Amino acid sequence: MSKYLMGIDAGTGSVRVALFDLQGRNRAYDIQEYGTTYPNNGWAEQDDQEWLMALGEAIPACIRKAGVAPEEIVAITCDATTNTLVYLDENDHSVRKPILWMDVRAAGEAAEIDEIRDQYDATKFYKPSFRADTMIPKNMWVKKNEPENWQKTKTMFEFEDWLNWILTDKKTLSMSVAAFRWNYDDKNGGFPVDLLNAVGLDDVLEKVPEEILKVGDIVGHVSEKAAKAFGLSTDTVVVEGTADCNACMFGVGGVLPNGMTLIGGTSTCLLGLSKEDFHVDGVNGTYPDCMYDGTSLLEGGQTAAGAILTWFKNNLVPGSWLEEAVSRDMNIYDYITEKAKESPIGSGGVVMMDYFQGNRAPYSDSKARGMFWGLSIGTSTSDMARAVYEGVAYGANHCIVSMNEAGYDVNEIYACGGIATSDFWMQMHADIIGVPMHTTVENQSAGCLGDAIIAGVGAGLFDSFEEAAKTMVRIDKTYRPNMENHKEYQFYMERYMETWPQMREIVHKTVDHTNAKATEKED
Repeated sequence: MSKYLMGIDAGTGSVRVALFDLQGRNRAYDIQEYGTTYPNNGWAEQDDQEWLMALGEAIPACIRKAGVAPEEIVAITCDATTNTLVYLDENDHSVRKPILWMDVRAAGEAAEIDEIRDQYDATKFYKPSFRADTMIPKNMWVKKNEPENWQKTKTMFEFEDWLNWILTDKKTLSMSVAAFRWNYDDKNGGFPVDLLNAVGLDDVLEKVPEEILKVGDIVGHVSEKAAKAFGLSTDTVVVEGTADCNACMFGVGGVLPNGMTLIGGTSTCLLGLSKEDFHVDGVNGTYPDCMYDGTSLLEGGQTAAGAILTWFKNNLVPGSWLEEAVSRDMNIYDYITEKAKESPIGSGGVVMMDYFQGNRAPYSDSKARGMFWGLSIGTSTSDMARAVYEGVAYGANHCIVSMNEAGYDVNEIYACGGIATSDFWMQMHADIIGVPMHTTVENQSAGCLGDAIIAGVGAGLFDSFEEAAKTMVRIDKTYRPNMENHKEYQFYMERYMETWPQMREIVHKTVDHTNAKATEKED
């Protein structure tokens, strides 16, 4: 009987399910979308019933397309967006809609933590500021603003844990996600009880599943209920996974220390594994034993990346560009790229700051906002288009600069996601950062492949993540830096890095004013 591994990658807007053989060949995949609602400025929520419906479509469709028997699927691993919190009552019904990862309603609560951060060791994972999108401030907000919902909540866990529960009927907690977003420190006692008590979450651990599993641990077998609902076999084991971005890191082969992975889509993540722990301003982490014992995960990236190009397309692209793209039967993003190439390095003196949804790193500032500067009467739309591409790459490089300054040297980067499908953008990243960029064959299904690698190790088909990755991951393209371009970009890179320290106070005042006006309007 043939053996296959299933990866379930639950992203921001859709779930992707893929089946791989043991050589990493993608036999089939299916994608099903779900929606996001934005009840207020900075809020974002989803519906777990939509998640369930998407799974109910995607899993059977993938199996059908692959033409394999359910019994041939040896193991399944899931990944999901993190900081996406689920609240269940005593009957396992949702108390409220899950709060999505990008939700930053808890900026005030994060600021409260920053006022006492020097007293608590667990704050070291987010420097210089505590992140508003993480578990602790979000639950502070729920407990304060929705006390009835908080009281009704008997189980609080992550989207990743919800997926495993749906498949196995077992409530467990992903240690990888807890280390990544819950300030969980496996090396120093686990949960930061002192910090939780200090911020009024003395009861939160009562709502958290007791069983905590590491990446590659067996969660359990597919339950009879799930087998019937999704067309699976109860012989299939479910293996503990990780965050969606971390699964992508494994899916491009980033399983060893001292590497670097760029996951570029709506947002960007820059991830690496270090043998040494360090905690410095400008680098999120390091998160101990987040992926496997003896390594710690470090993180950079931005909340908005490809989303800014979408914003540009929706708001600033001239009608003539749209008409020309249609007349040439050309994807509008390809046309935007073509026009951006007309502008020189430096975009005619225009610099775009990519903080459209705050800054994830190196400032960890939820009140940061994006901007274009250097505009003149002579600025063209092509200049602004190129500035978008360059600004996103500058943002990635700023994180790399911070990592290098912390002693973590980045010599090459493996990339995946929508950004990695653009030759223009990948070459620009290589030129700006000054290191080779590699993409892989499973670029768009890297998360699912990372899940399959984890599933294969958990099921005993491979001895290690390294062995599985060497067997299953294949390089597609390499982009080597043009060092003349790199030299030219350095002038603009330095101007980019100088901008936010000078603009921070002005932008903060404006954001506070805008938020206050919005609150007055709601009242």
